[in-house]
Amino acid sequence: MGATNTLDRLAASVGLLDGVEIKFQPALDVPHGGVLFAVPALLVCGLLQHTEKYFSLPKGYYQMPSIFVLLAFMSLCRLRSVEQLRYHAPGEWGKLLGLDRVPEVRTLREKIRRLAEDGRPEAWSTELCTQWMEESPEDASILYIDGHVRVYHGQQTQLPRHYVARQRLCLRATTDYWVNAMDGQPFFLISKAVDPGLIKVLEEEIVPQLEKLVPNQPTEQELKVDPLEHRFTLIFDREGYSPSLLERMKGRRIACLTYHKHAGEDWPDEEFQVRRVELASGEVVEMALAERGTFVGKKVWVREVRKKTESGGQTSILSTDYHTDLGRIAAAMFARWSQENFFRYMREHYGLDRLVDYGTEEIPDTVRVVNPEYRDFDGQVRRKAAIIGRKLAQFGAMSLQGEIEPKKVEKYQRKKAGLQEDISHLQAELDHLKAKRKAVDRHITVSQLPEDKRFRRLSTQAKHLIDTIKMIAYRAETAMVHVVREQIARGDDARSLLRAIYSAEADLLPDEEKGILTVRLHHLATHCADETLQHLCAELNELKMRFPGTNLRLVYDLVSSQNPGDQDS
Repeated sequence: MGATNTLDRLAASVGLLDGVEIKFQPALDVPHGGVLFAVPALLVCGLLQHTEKYFSLPKGYYQMPSIFVLLAFMSLCRLRSVEQLRYHAPGEWGKLLGLDRVPEVRTLREKIRRLAEDGRPEAWSTELCTQWMEESPEDASILYIDGHVRVYHGQQTQLPRHYVARQRLCLRATTDYWVNAMDGQPFFLISKAVDPGLIKVLEEEIVPQLEKLVPNQPTEQELKVDPLEHRFTLIFDREGYSPSLLERMKGRRIACLTYHKHAGEDWPDEEFQVRRVELASGEVVEMALAERGTFVGKKVWVREVRKKTESGGQTSILSTDYHTDLGRIAAAMFARWSQENFFRYMREHYGLDRLVDYGTEEIPDTVRVVNPEYRDFDGQVRRKAAIIGRKLAQFGAMSLQGEIEPKKVEKYQRKKAGLQEDISHLQAELDHLKAKRKAVDRHITVSQLPEDKRFRRLSTQAKHLIDTIKMIAYRAETAMVHVVREQIARGDDARSLLRAIYSAEADLLPDEEKGILTVRLHHLATHCADETLQHLCAELNELKMRFPGTNLRLVYDLVSSQNPGDQDS
C-alpha cells in the first residue's frame, strides 16, 4: 500500500533493478520533515562512511544508503523500535528519502538481518571509532568506562540475574560496557550476555582495543625517558576499584582514576584549599581540595585527591596520573556523570534498551559463569548472617533500667541467655553453610551447567548495528546542539528545540535544473525559536551538502510569514 512506482518495483522483483533512483517530488506539510535538517550532521559523523567496504545487500528496490538514512531518521524522530514504523504513513516517510514509500517492517527487518551478518557491524563500528578519535584526539585521551545493565523481560531464554541500580532489583539482563569521552560522546560498546565484571572486561577486551585506537600516544622512547608518563587515562566507578588492577594498568602505562572504596578517616580541614576548577562543560567552580600520596593495598603508590563537600563529607579519588594538576583530576572524575546522563538520555529518547530482534544464540561451552549451586549457598549465607546481625543488635541493646528487682533480674537473665543460645545455634548453622559454600566451585563453564540451568544469549549482531547508528544519531544531534547554543539563551533547551525541529512539518521543493532541494520548515512555537532556527539554516547552508544518492544540494529555509504559500526556491 502506498507504492506508486510500480514499474521499478516489478523490475526489482524479477532481479532487473539494483536500487531505485532517488527522486524527490514537491510536497507540502510533510510530517517529520524537519529531520532533514540533520542530514549534514549525520553525514559528517560518518553515517555512510565505509558502508560499501563492510556491507552489501542483494539486488532489490531499496538501496543500502536509503536503509541507513531511514534508520538514522527513525532514531532522531524517537521511533524507539522498528515496529513503531507500522503506525506511521509509509508514503510520508518515503518523501523524506526521495522514494514513493519506505519498506514495511518485515522487509526492513530482513535487510537489517543481512547487514548484520558475519560480524560486519563490529568492524564498521571500530572503523568509525578510529575516525572519531583521530578527529578529536584530546577527547580520546581521557575515557570513561561503565557498564549499562539492559533488562530483558522476554521468555526466549532465562538470562542470569543482574542488580539494576535504577530499579533496585535483581532482574534478568545483559550488560553493555560503553566507552565515552568527557562530554558524554560515545566511542564504542562491548555487549556481554554473561557478565564477568568490569575489571575482567576492561583488561581483556577494552584496553587491548584502546591501545590500538587511541591516537597521539607517547612513543616508547618518551615513555622510557619519563617513567611517570602515561598513554591515556581511564576513569571508572567503584566497581573497578582494585589495587591489583591499578598496579597492572600502571605497568601498561595507562593512568586510572576511580573512587576510593575504603577511604578511612577524614582528613583535617587545614589540608584543604579552595581552588577554581574548570569543568568539562567550561564552567568554572570552586572546590575545596587536598592531596596526599597513598600506598593502596600494599601494591601501588597512587595520588589520593579528596574533595570536601558542602555538608562536610569527603570524597576520595585515587589516581595513577602523576602529572596532571589535582584540580583537573577532580574535574575529570566528577565529569563521569556525563556518561550517566548519556545512558539516561539514550534510554528515554533513543530506546537504548529496546530489542532489535528476538533471536538467541548458543553460548560457547568454555565461557565461565557463576555456579548456580554456589549462588544458592551464598544467598543462604547472606540471609543467615543478616539474621545473626539483627540478633546481636538486639542482644547488645538489652539492659536493665530503673529499680533492679529480683524478678526483673531473673527475667532479664533468662531472656538474654535464650537470645545468646539462639545466636550460638545460628552461628553454627552459618559456619556449616559457609563450609558447604567453600566446597563448591564459584565459577564453572557453560558445559558444566545442569540442563535446567542452561540458557542462550540474545542475538547481538543486529543490535550492534542499530546501536552504532544510534551513536551516530546522538553525535549528529550533539553537533547541532553546539550550533544552536550559539544563539539560544538557555543552553539546556537546545536538545528540546532540536527534538521539536525533527518532528516539525516541512515543505520539500526540489529544483532539478538548479540542483537544489529546498527544505522549508514551518514556524516553531516562539519567535526566539524561529530566530535560532534561522541561525541554524545559515550554518547548514554554508556546508553545501548534497542529499545521498542525488545531485541535489540541500538548502534550508523557514516559511516566510508574509507569504507562507510561496513556492519559489
